Amino acid sequence: MLTTCIFLREHQLMHQLNSRNLQNSLAEYARSTKKLVRDMMDDQQSSLDYLSNQVNELMNKLVLLNTVILRKHLDPLPYKAVQSHGLDCTHIKDTVGSVSKTPSGLYIIHPEGSNHPFEVLCDMDFRGGGWTVIQKRTVGIVQFQRTWSEYLDGFGDLNGEFWLGLRKIFDIVNQKATHFNLYVDLESENEKHAYASYDGFWIEDETCSFKIHLGHYSGNAGDAFRGYRREDNQNSMPFSTFDVDNDGCRPMCTIKGQPVKSCSNFSDNAGWWFNKCGLANLNGVLHYTERLLDLWWSGCQVPAQAEDIALANRIHLSAESHYAADTAG
Repeated sequence: MLTTCIFLREHQLMHQLNSRNLQNSLAEYARSTKKLVRDMMDDQQSSLDYLSNQVNELMNKLVLLNTVILRKHLDPLPYKAVQSHGLDCTHIKDTVGSVSKTPSGLYIIHPEGSNHPFEVLCDMDFRGGGWTVIQKRTVGIVQFQRTWSEYLDGFGDLNGEFWLGLRKIFDIVNQKATHFNLYVDLESENEKHAYASYDGFWIEDETCSFKIHLGHYSGNAGDAFRGYRREDNQNSMPFSTFDVDNDGCRPMCTIKGQPVKSCSNFSDNAGWWFNKCGLANLNGVLHYTERLLDLWWSGCQVPAQAEDIALANRIHLSAESHYAADTAG
């Protein structure tokens, strides 16, 4: 009887021991399984991140390839500046053009009152020719997030995308006995055009932060410079950048319900003649990977929908002069 009790006791102890071992084994299995699942998820996430980076890289290469293709299909402009001096592109067209057809391209001008000559892009085909191009954008190669000093002197490539520079623009449009027009040309991907024309255009000097002044509007893009409310009017506003803030937001503005301290910061650090941001800004960022164009020109009627203008791939901001002698004649 004693032997039987001892055997039963040993059997119970062995059963309990086996149960604990089984529980420990199950717990260890559960831990190892969880670790395996976590490792697999981490590996999967790493693979997804790698694939995402590869897709972004391919998209960037596609954008560059499209740029190369576009450049090959564009009519090439003379690369070197033509050694034909004039006060501006209109003056060159009226003098050189009287002898022979003046081609579009780079010219050296020396505006009256300017301290030195400089190169400009003259469009001799657009609307009769004689237009001095002061800003041009096509596919977003040149970044327009620039400092005040860069907007003063200009940046980019006159054979491609560029901003001519506030000082040069001032020298051109503030010559005596001249009257300048401003023409903003917008073109969408499906080659639909919209434009805004102003029959007067000049800017004040650097001490007044290059305040812009525009004449009467005509066109089908809408008068985004003046807007539709008094607080949207950007006419007579100084130029503003992220490091020299003249946008009138004191202490801040409200855009679409959001507080905005700086219109330039709100526009990805682009420079423009902001007035509490306003409705016009043609120096925003081109986001070609998402097919977005962060440019403002509200009120456009051609194309009819604003999202069509948001895909504009060509902006041609130009100035044309009319000399007093020509007007009198």
